[in-house]
Amino acid sequence: MTTRIEKRFAALKAEGRAALVTFTMAGDPDYDTSLAIAQALPKAGADLIELGMPFTDPMADGPAIQAAGVRALKGGQRMTKTLQMVREFRKGDDATPIVLMGYYNPIYIYGVDKFLADAKAAGVDGLIVVDLPPEEDEELCLPALKAGLNFIRLATPTTDDKRLPAVLNNTSGFVYYVSITGITGSAAPDAAKVSMAVARIKRHTALPVAVGFGVKNAESARGIAGGADGVVVGSALVEALRQSLDQNGKATVGTTKAVTDLVADIAQGVRSARRVAAP
Repeated sequence: MTTRIEKRFAALKAEGRAALVTFTMAGDPDYDTSLAIAQALPKAGADLIELGMPFTDPMADGPAIQAAGVRALKGGQRMTKTLQMVREFRKGDDATPIVLMGYYNPIYIYGVDKFLADAKAAGVDGLIVVDLPPEEDEELCLPALKAGLNFIRLATPTTDDKRLPAVLNNTSGFVYYVSITGITGSAAPDAAKVSMAVARIKRHTALPVAVGFGVKNAESARGIAGGADGVVVGSALVEALRQSLDQNGKATVGTTKAVTDLVADIAQGVRSARRVAAP
């Protein structure tokens, strides 16, 4: 059965443009605001939505996303509420793919089989679990695939041709290429280098390749979109949200708009990119 993720990438390929993949933290700064943002993202230009699963020890995340996780946890966000958020979202949108992104610990505590059944029933389409290498596929990846969820793996600039087949094995939906070495929200990616890296990955797989880490605005998104199947933006959105909060860290009337305005701007950059053929 074709998943929403596969359908969306196929449709965008037919349109001749890259996907805009947005990341926000579920429950940041509170459940209702986070849900309102998620519901507004497709209209603003998001093609796929990544929802962060808040965790106390997010080792791959930079300061912006770490702080978002802290705000969400402080606001009472838990895995049950994240899945509830997806259910609420699905009441008004049955087409936009949703990927849950985060770490294995909260899933393990919830119970793998129960989590996969509940996630699928809620309307989740895929998982990105950054701390489970291919050697641990039996833990979550294979059960997720069996449950009908895409399992999306990360490739990095240090993933050489020898390692790449292991990373791509059992990966489905798309490949997430981390354009820089380091944590989220750090240096800006080099569009030419990214294009070459995407071409290298594509020599090993027919899956779409989406590129994230370091995309901050329409200009950087346009550069990446020219040579990739998708552009992922996260830290910039999370930071826009943070800047909209009041002095107590609470949402204001401008919080949702702060995020969706930036998404709309970046979406224009993605849509105006000239696609270049892979070398």
